[in-house]
Amino acid sequence: MQVREAALPGVLILEPRVFADARGFFLESYHQRAFNELGFRDVFVQDNHSRSIRGVVRGLHYQLGHPQAKLVRVLRGRAFDVAVDIRRGSPTFSRWVGVELDDVAHRMLYLPAGFAHGFLALSETVDLSYKCSDFYDPAGERGVVWNDPDLCIAWPVDGLEPILSAKDAALPRLNDLPTSDLPVFPRPKGDSG
Repeated sequence: MQVREAALPGVLILEPRVFADARGFFLESYHQRAFNELGFRDVFVQDNHSRSIRGVVRGLHYQLGHPQAKLVRVLRGRAFDVAVDIRRGSPTFSRWVGVELDDVAHRMLYLPAGFAHGFLALSETVDLSYKCSDFYDPAGERGVVWNDPDLCIAWPVDGLEPILSAKDAALPRLNDLPTSDLPVFPRPKGDSG
């Protein structure tokens, strides 16, 4: 497994070893011991799988109270996957990174807890799977509107009419959220202020 840091500290792009031949391919998408040796400390407790048609935008979602680190990959198709740092006090607050994930390169994206997550389906059908480090908590569910003009996310929507759920279309802009609805950037141990 090759791991490299994305444009935001803590957000990682993972490239698994793929063994391919005329029959197809094999890859190890998750191996806890190997991930621990790479420095990952998250314990994933829930796997989610979504299917979307071309043009669907899901997100930008996050949770308070039970924040989730996520390990995202595309099982079928192609998607533009986005992580936004929404942690109060973070030096990279409101910055984003976008990575194309597909079923050919098999790259994965790791988002630490405290980041909002969303994606755009680029192929006719996208099956997206992600591991979560905490359980879904409806009371802590929050979000930021996908096209927040203050974030300036360069979604590759050329020729696409974005399709959103009513709930996602009604999400607020990041700057309109009360600070109590944002996760807090963790301070280093011993830093009192």
